[in-house]
Amino acid sequence: MSHAVFKLAQVVPLAACVALCAMSGSAKAQAASQTSATEEIAKYRQMLADGNPAELWEMRGQELWQKKLGPNQTSLEQCDLGKGPGVTKGAYAELPRYFKDTNKVMDLEQRLMHCRMNLQGLTREQAVKTPFGSAGNPSDIEALVSFLTAESRGMKLAISTKHPAEKQAYEIGKKIFYYRAGSHDFACASCHSADGQRIRLQDLPNLNNKENAQAAYSTWPAYRVSQGEVRTMQHRLNDCFRQQRFPVPDYASDTITALTMFLAKSADGAVMNAPALKR
Repeated sequence: MSHAVFKLAQVVPLAACVALCAMSGSAKAQAASQTSATEEIAKYRQMLADGNPAELWEMRGQELWQKKLGPNQTSLEQCDLGKGPGVTKGAYAELPRYFKDTNKVMDLEQRLMHCRMNLQGLTREQAVKTPFGSAGNPSDIEALVSFLTAESRGMKLAISTKHPAEKQAYEIGKKIFYYRAGSHDFACASCHSADGQRIRLQDLPNLNNKENAQAAYSTWPAYRVSQGEVRTMQHRLNDCFRQQRFPVPDYASDTITALTMFLAKSADGAVMNAPALKR
């Protein structure tokens, strides 16, 4: 081997080593930066948690639950959420579920719509009016959901799939979660079926992981600091469909209920801590 070739053989491995070390250092720095950002977001949430504005939605929701409204001038206090007329404690922790009177599986928002129509006499259009609030245009539905969700705070999710309709809803929801389509060939699973994924500063929980699924589901609905509103599970899922460039499902559709059933069952056993607070 000539002296020149020998020198080249020495330089090339050295250069490769330097490049690899630099890449490794960059990856470590990026990982450290991500960890730091995640920790800071967690600290931020903790600082705000004791004064969660969602409490205002909860109080307003309780007033709406007890207030006589609609053509029938009736309150929602006899609405059966699955544990008997008027029973709110722990009801959300068992939803979605099969309801014999409608012969279908319903989530909380579907059931509320049913009660507002059948007890208070509202039309469907009136019962789903303003499902999502905005500045100066509050949503009665988000307030009611906040109150009823808070009634299960500290209780464990106990989602049944014993009835054939419940099992079917779960299986349909699972198919929706993994279904890839649209202009981006996305599915819910594209963002939520692997560890360590994130979008900007936001961690994307792996919902195939029981612990992640429990932590995610048990904290919705939530007050969104960035929007200044409480957002329900229906809103969260609609936004996911929008980001996938899918058609957004109709409000209180069976599609959303099925997907909610799959997510709720995946989080079974979680202790409810909602309405929570998110960025």
